[in-house]
Amino acid sequence: MAFLTDDELDACGFRSLGRNVLISDKASIYQPELISIGDHSRVDDFCVLSGEITLGRNVHLAVYNNLTAGRANISMGDFSTLAYGCHLVAQSDDYSGRTMANTTVPDRFKVETSEPITIGRHVILGTGTVVLPGVDIAEGTSAGAQTLITRSTEPWTMYVGTPARRLRGRSRDLLQLEQQLIAEEQEED
Repeated sequence: MAFLTDDELDACGFRSLGRNVLISDKASIYQPELISIGDHSRVDDFCVLSGEITLGRNVHLAVYNNLTAGRANISMGDFSTLAYGCHLVAQSDDYSGRTMANTTVPDRFKVETSEPITIGRHVILGTGTVVLPGVDIAEGTSAGAQTLITRSTEPWTMYVGTPARRLRGRSRDLLQLEQQLIAEEQEED
């Protein structure tokens, strides 16, 4: 995997860009002036980022992720992860048939839902997970592969299924590891 150089990253014109950010040269970035990316974050091959997006520190987007903010926004907290092929869609057409749909149709003929998506700290979403407009994924949430998240989640809880259902609580042990990582990084600076 080839990553953009520091000069190429600077030329993209991001709203803000942290230290040690890695973005694949095969990622598609639309409206970079609306995108902020924190320290030590990584965007892998074939990811699409479009619209107002904020990625915290140590965020990882594995290959084939799609973050489409539309007129809303998407924010991902520190240490959050999207496994392969996740879709975060903050804007969606009306599928009822009462209006027309798709980007080629003028706005006056369609109705769209546009609501922000918030991903908390230490969230991990499994391969193929889909998050719909207006969902707040609470800190520490994890979701198994191909989970469809249509409603906001509870903190430190594991979810699975289509639609998502609560499986059980999730350990908070990783918070101690976070403190250790940050302390080590501060020693290096």
